[in-house]
Amino acid sequence: MRIMGIDPGTKAMGYGVLESNEGKTSLVDYGVLTPAASASIGERLSYLYNGLLEIISRTQPDAIAIEQPFVAKNARTALVIGMAQAVAILAAANRGITACEYTPARIKQSVANYGVSSKEQIQEMVRLWLGLSKRPEPSDAADALAVALCHLSETQLNHILASQDKR
Repeated sequence: MRIMGIDPGTKAMGYGVLESNEGKTSLVDYGVLTPAASASIGERLSYLYNGLLEIISRTQPDAIAIEQPFVAKNARTALVIGMAQAVAILAAANRGITACEYTPARIKQSVANYGVSSKEQIQEMVRLWLGLSKRPEPSDAADALAVALCHLSETQLNHILASQDKR
């Protein structure tokens, strides 16, 4: 199974692609899509959409996992991140790929076993899970890999539970 994780944002959108085969997880690709800082919101969203389509075409994921926006004090920021999230969902739908969404707390709990982990803790846990020699950078890309790892964990758990129900 190949999973693409996405950390949505209109200034930087992290992505990470993992391959899981017979219990072994390996890194396929990761990075950040960064639209021009001077671009309008429409231009940014178009850039992100086209970039995601290119990555999807190149890496051929079976599923796409997307981090849901964290709504804190700044509603405007959450709205803009929600736009980037919608672009990711649209890119997945237009390629016929299932998109799943996870809250930041769920991702942190799944990857680091602690729902309020720091960015550094998440980067380190991603490094350990994937057997990397150094932490993945930038943090947007590491977060996207964490989203993919969360989806992988959820998928594996669902398979285990489904097999238990059949007994």
